[in-house]
Amino acid sequence: MTGHIQSDEHDGPFPPIETIIPHRGTMLLVDEVIACSDAALTALATVRADAWYADEHGAMPAWIGIELMAQAVAAHVALVAMRAGGRARPGVLLGTRSYRAHVSAFSRDARLAIRAEEVLRSEEGHGAYECTIDRDGERCAEAVIKVFQPHDFQTFIEGSFSS
Repeated sequence: MTGHIQSDEHDGPFPPIETIIPHRGTMLLVDEVIACSDAALTALATVRADAWYADEHGAMPAWIGIELMAQAVAAHVALVAMRAGGRARPGVLLGTRSYRAHVSAFSRDARLAIRAEEVLRSEEGHGAYECTIDRDGERCAEAVIKVFQPHDFQTFIEGSFSS
């Protein structure tokens, strides 16, 4: 396994988020990528009062932050693959040992900055990212999330359902 991949972070412009990650419709929570390097990515998301997740105040429950982080990781993996002339293999979120939210919800219309920094990657496809969510410079949530990009995604998925 390798550690951090060091590189300077580059500002955009970046392609539209829909061309970077496969999420669509109401499950696409990230709006855009604003910075990316070989080791890290920063994306923005807006809390929408009319979204499926919105509570009675138009806020996003803080537990959805893990999905924001996962989408930032997916964008990072995809952009690194695109820079190398390829495409990202499909992957899955394995989870986290500790997701710490410092707020109970992300407020209506909040503009969230999601940062994902790679801390571990293996040849077998396992990875770990230190992730944060900030609003106006204030830390709202943090976690180290673990991901997996199997070499044969279809076989991996079929094996998951047959177990």
